[in-house]
Amino acid sequence: MGSASSPPSRRRWSWGSALAGAATTAAATALLLCRPRDPRFELISISLSTFHFRPPAALDIGLTLTVHATNPNVVPVRYGPSTVSILYGGAHLGTAHLDAGGQPATSCRLLHLPARLDGVELAHRARSIISDVARRHMELEATVEIAGEAAVLLWSRPFSVRIDSHITVDPILLEVVEQENSSEMQLYLA
Repeated sequence: MGSASSPPSRRRWSWGSALAGAATTAAATALLLCRPRDPRFELISISLSTFHFRPPAALDIGLTLTVHATNPNVVPVRYGPSTVSILYGGAHLGTAHLDAGGQPATSCRLLHLPARLDGVELAHRARSIISDVARRHMELEATVEIAGEAAVLLWSRPFSVRIDSHITVDPILLEVVEQENSSEMQLYLA
């Protein structure tokens, strides 16, 4: 006669295991969707707002920079005031000002930044600027560091983002011809 064989062992299905698996999947998905992403900024246009020449050497040039800002994150952000440095040929040519504000989650908006160019620095760089105007090709650099916080209800997380831009403009039409932007975000423990 044959020997008695034991039935194969079966794993039993349990609600606890199913809930644990679902919770793990939900947590992993939330981490992937909520991971902080760098905001994006793109210079859309430059317009001349003021131009005053006061002899013998005072030159006052004001610009308005229109910037398209995108917050790709699933939480709104608030940020403090910042100053954008505008460089030409490695020299500080002027500044633009970003007022304190905020931006809703996953949104885009246009920012209008008032800018001032340094008349003395323009005078020192006159030969290069005239050459660029004749070629209708001027290369500028811009840098800014923006500090703020991302907040949901009672939770907030401070951050800082540094944005570096290389911008080519037509100095006659004040058109943005080309630009390359890079950003680096740093999160801080609250």
